[in-house]
Amino acid sequence: MSLLQKLQQQLTPKKDIPFVEFMQLALYEPYLGYYSAGLTKIGSQGDFITAPELSPLFGYTLANQCQQVLSLVNKPNILEFGAGTGTLCVAILEHLEQLNCLPEHYFILELSAHLRHCQKELVQEKIPHLVDKVQWLEQWPSSPFNGVIVANEVLDAMPIHRFKYTENTLLESYISLDSQGELIEQFKPCSNERLLAYLKDKLGDLPTPYISETNLFIDDWIQQLYQLLEQGLVLLIDYGFPRHEYYHPDRDQGTLMCHYQHRAHTNPLIHVGEQDITAHVDFTHVAEAGQNAGFHVAGYTNQASFLLANGLLHLVNNIEDERASFHAKQAAKQLIQSTEMGELFKVIALTKNIEIPLNGFLLNDKRVSL
Repeated sequence: MSLLQKLQQQLTPKKDIPFVEFMQLALYEPYLGYYSAGLTKIGSQGDFITAPELSPLFGYTLANQCQQVLSLVNKPNILEFGAGTGTLCVAILEHLEQLNCLPEHYFILELSAHLRHCQKELVQEKIPHLVDKVQWLEQWPSSPFNGVIVANEVLDAMPIHRFKYTENTLLESYISLDSQGELIEQFKPCSNERLLAYLKDKLGDLPTPYISETNLFIDDWIQQLYQLLEQGLVLLIDYGFPRHEYYHPDRDQGTLMCHYQHRAHTNPLIHVGEQDITAHVDFTHVAEAGQNAGFHVAGYTNQASFLLANGLLHLVNNIEDERASFHAKQAAKQLIQSTEMGELFKVIALTKNIEIPLNGFLLNDKRVSL
């Protein structure tokens, strides 16, 4: 049975589910959801390419930032959420080994059995002598630790509440079936008290109707991070905006995007369970959640500035092989150019019990924009 067939059995023209529940099923339903089924998701044969896939340079620069924190704490560890194919883990450990700053363990929390298999194969192939460093988890670590927590393109994959702001009321998106049994979206008066409370006073003076979304999982997730980390750094990398840009009058259809075979579109009701569904990140919300949890918001900048401040150009210029140097320069352009990943992708740092200026934000700290 496909996920669409399961939804068609569950829903009727008179029975519906909130969009946030639909997105949860579409992405994470066991064996049927996009991240739970054994589909190729990342790379040229998948649906999208992430920064770690472009070049190990991305991971090397993150390793430089990790070194600054790992060298300060006792028994340091790294925890990566949603490690994709494992390329970021491999690059970080390779470079930390060169820097003589390996963590005690590199934990990977991965929900997808298919991706866990890919990660284990890659680690075994690329860094077999460090296999014992890497440990896979299916749930949060049971005890606190010191070190660095990394989440690259994780927040954008969390289910979101989709809403429509009208002149008189706030409507929430629901998914149901039409008379032909096809999935449809309908907006109904919002009865979700948490959503109503969160959006109160946050939307400002916007034209109506105005469609957008919000991620209400962020607060609890970051609170859990605070409880897990005794001393160290949380590094969150994703595409998004500060709130005043996120809920901009011109962005009246929200940021919801779907990715299917390297084609981006805005219809989440097709290819159900076979396509990625994402939304951009409200980094003001992330900063607020961090402060409310007890973290210090230690830095916020765009990806280009973060990578350059952590030695990207030095890494590129040290490549002696002419062919490898050419490919590295091409990848670096994609990582830092404003028309590629450099400006849209942001990096935010949350720290606990460390008080040092982080290298990645010395070039262009944009916390004031939050």
